Amino acid sequence: MTPNLTGERVTEPVRPVRKVVLEVVKFGIVGGSGVLVNFAVFNALLHGLHRPAMLATVLASCVAMGANYLGFRYYTYRDRDAPGARRIALFFSCIGVLMESGLFYVGYHGLGLHGPLEANAVKALSIVLASAFRFLVYRTWVFQGEDL
Repeated sequence: MTPNLTGERVTEPVRPVRKVVLEVVKFGIVGGSGVLVNFAVFNALLHGLHRPAMLATVLASCVAMGANYLGFRYYTYRDRDAPGARRIALFFSCIGVLMESGLFYVGYHGLGLHGPLEANAVKALSIVLASAFRFLVYRTWVFQGEDL
């Protein structure tokens, strides 16, 4: 609160910005751990167990999505309403997985980036692009909160 010329206190408009910044930081912490899970499962399947690349990326994305759900529900968005069936369905919608997998497919198969380093770079780029989409979807429809 800041005093104005009349001596009354007014609310600072910075609070909503601070709240969004904190939300982005928490989203990043959970998302970062999900990225680690995603890469661990992806590399274990593709390079360790020699599974097909698309199977590895889809399964890794699904496992990471499940881990992220727990982090978002109990850490990032714990102050928001518990999700009902509709919200869980939205969260587990395959749009994010399809987006990530489609982008991976373009790099891996379309551009022929098959080496371990190249495959991981393509996976990283697909995760970054799909994560921007997921952030907007999660905060808007999955874990709805009060308007800022």
